Amino acid sequence: MSEREILSLIIVEDEKIMLKELLNTIRWNELGIIVTATASDGEEGERLINETAPDIVLTDIKLPKKDGLEMVASCNLLYQNVIVLSGYTDFKYTRKAIQLGVYDYLEKPVDDEELENILKELSTRIREEHKKESSLRTGNTGEAIKLPRTVNNHQINCVIGFIRENYASPIGLSDAAEFAKLSENHLSTLFREESGINFLQYLNAYRINKAVELMKKEGINISEIAISCGFPTPGYFAKIFKRFLGQSPTQYRDSRF
Repeated sequence: MSEREILSLIIVEDEKIMLKELLNTIRWNELGIIVTATASDGEEGERLINETAPDIVLTDIKLPKKDGLEMVASCNLLYQNVIVLSGYTDFKYTRKAIQLGVYDYLEKPVDDEELENILKELSTRIREEHKKESSLRTGNTGEAIKLPRTVNNHQINCVIGFIRENYASPIGLSDAAEFAKLSENHLSTLFREESGINFLQYLNAYRINKAVELMKKEGINISEIAISCGFPTPGYFAKIFKRFLGQSPTQYRDSRF
């Protein structure tokens, strides 16, 4: 097997038997995926997602405290990197999952082979996106990540302006979609088509560029920079920063400023 990027995954599942089955029967090593954490309710899942920035989220819909779709909508992640599991058929939940643009929606009991095939397809796409992120590096000490300032679409230009005005706040795709008066799924597709990267990649990259600017100033620590640039936690910031720029924030700062 050729060397490849290992992806991280969080499982949010309150049924202990189902969680055990997922952990023990899916061939995670062959897929190049590590299950970094599990949660048994939506609030715990939201906290773990915002702290660790997993590449993939595998979640049940029916969860204690906060259902899986509410949890996903509250997190700073790509809905397209979410796989939803459901123990019952409910059109309301199916419709909401489609509206959010999750990668796939599977009914329980889960077929292991089907889930592995879905994970394999999703992993391939995510690894390609990560390569694209690293290719955006400019190699200078100004704007660390090259981003389009304008595109040939008025609505997306408005969204780019929205990002630049609000990057320091806890905004996400839903906020931008409301601002642009578009559905989240439509905005997600249109943003990628017009800019070449997805909404969250642009938002994170813009925040990192702002963080690099702050790194030039003395007396501001990395945690303060992370929070002031809109990242939910310093740990999330560190993971995203390294994915884009190939170094931890501390390493990058020490080597350049």
